[in-house]
Amino acid sequence: MGRITVRKPILTLSVDGTQRRRPDTLAVEEPLEIRVGGSPLAVTMRTPGHDVELAAGFLVSEGVISRGDEFAGAIHCGGPGTGGVENTYNVLDVTLAPGVTPPSPDIARSFYTTSSCGVCGKASIDAVETVSAYDVSGDHAHIDLSVLAGLPDALRAQQAVFDKTGGLHAAGLFDAATGELLVLREDVGRHNAVDKVVGWAALSHRLPLRGTVLQVSGRASFELVQKAAMAGIPVLAAVSAPSSLAVDLAASRGLTLVGFSRGQTLNVYTRADRVITASDAPAADRLAGSVQA
Repeated sequence: MGRITVRKPILTLSVDGTQRRRPDTLAVEEPLEIRVGGSPLAVTMRTPGHDVELAAGFLVSEGVISRGDEFAGAIHCGGPGTGGVENTYNVLDVTLAPGVTPPSPDIARSFYTTSSCGVCGKASIDAVETVSAYDVSGDHAHIDLSVLAGLPDALRAQQAVFDKTGGLHAAGLFDAATGELLVLREDVGRHNAVDKVVGWAALSHRLPLRGTVLQVSGRASFELVQKAAMAGIPVLAAVSAPSSLAVDLAASRGLTLVGFSRGQTLNVYTRADRVITASDAPAADRLAGSVQA
């Protein structure tokens, strides 16, 4: 349980003719079947660890729950063909709180999503744009440009498993006002890493995540914007490019979307008013004062 890395023998070849056999550390990828009340809901390929957070975040993203107290608990159980005796730790059964409506079979996926896709298997494109319980458009969060530009380095500095494998995505939740790292999760799937962060927040009773920035190590896809909006996160920043659909969704939700955050430059695609530059810092300070008043 909880294996996140494994050692495998490899042959390293060089164009100068050098050959070397050695062990290499790889990120573990295993399936996780998420059940709710014993009924299968989805299967995702993930890095083992923080499975309960992953399930909780997934349910927030799907609109099944919006608060941590709606998640009663979860337990690993035996997989198919084991008779429930052998615990594979790859099946997690979630119990919802009394009175919480279980997910409809209509939103159940085809029980398989790859580690790179968070919306594969949806019955239709109309089902993708889940309605959030939180309105991020009115979030008064502001973040200094220098702080925002430094988040990728802050994220990278805490990626312990990436240092060993080079094969994991990361998602970090930061306080917009101070730049403090609140939580970081790594996974072979970028959407899983985000679900683990959101799940941590749900189980810590921190939803909605007002005044925060979600920094991710890869690109900003539609599903990551969707997950941020569902958790009430007003700012999503990525080191790589956003997709056109991600920009459209961010604009419609009033979410600040940042891409190509590398070094001293970054691109702001939506709601640039939340990013404080040297020229408009005084105005932002006055706005913050009026909001507090």
